[in-house]
Amino acid sequence: MKRLFIIVEGQTEEEFVKTILRNYLISKNIYVVHPIKIQTSKSQKGGFVNYEHLKNDVNRLLKSQSDIFVSTLVDFFKIPTNVPKYDQSMKLRTSNLKVEALERAMKDNISDDRFLPYIQLYEFEALLFSSNKGFNSFWSSEPRVIKDIENIIDKYPNPEDINDNPNTAPSKRLLDIIKDYNKIVYGNLIAQEIGIEAIIEKCPRFRNWVETLVTKLEEK
Repeated sequence: MKRLFIIVEGQTEEEFVKTILRNYLISKNIYVVHPIKIQTSKSQKGGFVNYEHLKNDVNRLLKSQSDIFVSTLVDFFKIPTNVPKYDQSMKLRTSNLKVEALERAMKDNISDDRFLPYIQLYEFEALLFSSNKGFNSFWSSEPRVIKDIENIIDKYPNPEDINDNPNTAPSKRLLDIIKDYNKIVYGNLIAQEIGIEAIIEKCPRFRNWVETLVTKLEEK
C-alpha cells in the first residue's frame, strides 16, 4: 500500500489535503494520504514558527515506519529563520531560487530519500487566485469584490508570483478585498469550487510538487 504523510501548517492546509489533494492522489493510485499538523508543543499543533518542530515530526514519522513517504505543505511567507541555510538562501536572486535552496537544505538536513519537502510560494492563499470561479460562487452579489479579484488574477497569470510584502501577500490582499474573509471558513470552499486541476494548471511549483509525489510513490 502506497502511504504518504504530509506535514502542514494549520487547519486550512490539513483540510485541503484531506478533501481536495487526497482525492486527486487517489485517482493516481495513491490511496493513503494523511495530513498532520506540526506539533509545536506537547499539547499544541499548528503553525510553522520553528524548523525544529517540523524536523522532529518528520524524523518521528520516518522512524516509525519504513514503507512511507513524508512531505510538507508550508508557506514561504514568514518561514522560520532557523530553516537550514536560511541566510544563504535569502541572498539568491529570485524567490523561486530561494525556495528551491531551502527545500534542498531541508532535504539534506533530514537526509532520507523518503522525505520530499515542499514550500508553497508564497502562501496557501496564492492557490485561490488560480480562478475567479470560487470567489464568484460566494461573492457574486458584490461586484466590487469580483472586480478586484479579477484584476489580481489578470495581473498574475501565475498566482505563485503574488508577492510576500506584508501588505500585499495573498492573504493580505484577500483581507483587504473581503473584510469578513476567514481562511479556515472559506479557504477550502473556494479551492473546491476552483478544482485542483485548475490549480495544477496555473501554479507550476504546486504542479511540480504533486507530480513529484505521484512519481516517487509510483516507484515504490
